[in-house]
Amino acid sequence: MLNTTLKQLNKLKKKFYNKKIAIIGDMMLDCYYWGEVSRISPEAPVPIVAVDNEFSRFGGAMNVAHNILKLGGIPLPIGVIGNDHNGKNLLDLMSQAKINNRFIIIDKTRPTTTKTRVIANNQHIVRIDKEDTTPINSRIENKIIEILKKNIKQIDAIILEDYNKGVLTARLIEQIISIANESKKIITVDPKFNNFFSYKNVTVFKPNRKETEDVLGIKIKTPEDVTKAGNILMEKLKAKYVLLTLGEEGVALFENGQIERKIPTKARKVADVSGAGDTVISTLTIALAAGAKIYDAAYLANFAGGLVCEEVGIVPISIDKLFNEVIEEINNGKN
Repeated sequence: MLNTTLKQLNKLKKKFYNKKIAIIGDMMLDCYYWGEVSRISPEAPVPIVAVDNEFSRFGGAMNVAHNILKLGGIPLPIGVIGNDHNGKNLLDLMSQAKINNRFIIIDKTRPTTTKTRVIANNQHIVRIDKEDTTPINSRIENKIIEILKKNIKQIDAIILEDYNKGVLTARLIEQIISIANESKKIITVDPKFNNFFSYKNVTVFKPNRKETEDVLGIKIKTPEDVTKAGNILMEKLKAKYVLLTLGEEGVALFENGQIERKIPTKARKVADVSGAGDTVISTLTIALAAGAKIYDAAYLANFAGGLVCEEVGIVPISIDKLFNEVIEEINNGKN
């Protein structure tokens, strides 16, 4: 349960507002085509989708930025897009959401990372990915480092959001962590397989079960497996905290010199797990920036992730919904 009173919780909520959170990583665009299938193509044995709706949303690290915005913070996304239609679409979405785009770098040599989903009769038919996952060049690495150095004083926390799309190179990771630690800034990580062990000496390292299994070459099935994996990560990464997310089993929090703590999931009915990880890292980071202790920050993040799983599609949780739901749980004695 939360280690705080309702009065302290309301004070914490107020401190969420206007926290400046830098999100560095793979900026992506999610595109959707919705329609109906009534016949098979005469050209090949594939369904013909008659599209009646199409739209685009933030994906990847940009979805994390959107989550920060909805939680009352000021997102500062730092990343790379292409000089293409999808890049323009992403910038337009940022403008509509009032998310500052001054730290978005346009690279004419690569496309904007885009995932296009075709959905018909409420079935996901196909996903089309447009991307270049080769690492960014040293010139763009240097631009990102320069942006961070120039703005580090105004930043309250940094999120490294890695989807293995080429932005977070080993050199860039090392430099960003060094800058953050020198400036005593909170730095949290949502990793992927590549460069997994480059994220040393961060505030919070937040892998999920599958990522951890893949990297460590083990299966995490029992509570003992969870403990073993978390302790290995703590030893290898020298993180202040490790938050291992376990899907429907909630999260496990590891801290040097402390007993592992488990927080069960808060999803009452799981409709869609898409975007839950983005919500968890966003809530965790802004809560820490607002002054929450690690357990309370992890509790709120896990709670927010559960709320997201109750929604269909990638839907960020607003600050009011999060805190109202948590307060309701406390008042009902379920906390």
